[in-house]
Amino acid sequence: MSAIQSWTVSDEMWAKVEPLIPKRKREKGRKYRRKPGGGRKPMEPQRVFEGIVYVLRTGCQWKALPEERFGSASSIHQYFQTWKRKGVFVRLWRKGLAEYDEMEGIAWAWQSIDGAMVKAPLAQEAVGPNPTDRGKKRQQAQSAGRRAWNPALDSRQRGSGPRRETPGTDLGSDRDQAAPGKEASEGKSLC
Repeated sequence: MSAIQSWTVSDEMWAKVEPLIPKRKREKGRKYRRKPGGGRKPMEPQRVFEGIVYVLRTGCQWKALPEERFGSASSIHQYFQTWKRKGVFVRLWRKGLAEYDEMEGIAWAWQSIDGAMVKAPLAQEAVGPNPTDRGKKRQQAQSAGRRAWNPALDSRQRGSGPRRETPGTDLGSDRDQAAPGKEASEGKSLC
């Protein structure tokens, strides 16, 4: 005897779920581009529900649904979104709670929930800086055997006059030479 997978929807389960699934209806007075019955047939609701349960039980991505078993993953996801908006899963949850309350009994007076959200104390040392700050130059540890990074200019204002140099920096000895375009136009040689 083979074991039943946790995502398989039995006929007994489907009999409880089927009344909660909304029926597709055509709106009267609306103009449709296709005739009634034209186009691709809608998927069977039981097959769609099995696909949704498969994703929820296995934790796989929607696009990873086995197409040969469930059909188009994007169609199943669209049905999921539609059914979620129409409250199918909330009604299913309530129906399941009521059924469990009849079978086992739920001690509603003794229900409690607990939780805590605190910052992990050692997280900064374990993971490093925030991803948005990792590319910034400030407060970085200096590598062994390397000189510190210092910009040649204090600040740069693009297009607002001549460059200002920081006193004491050597920006190169070829500054005094004329630009190549001027030398070529004056007839001087670069060699």
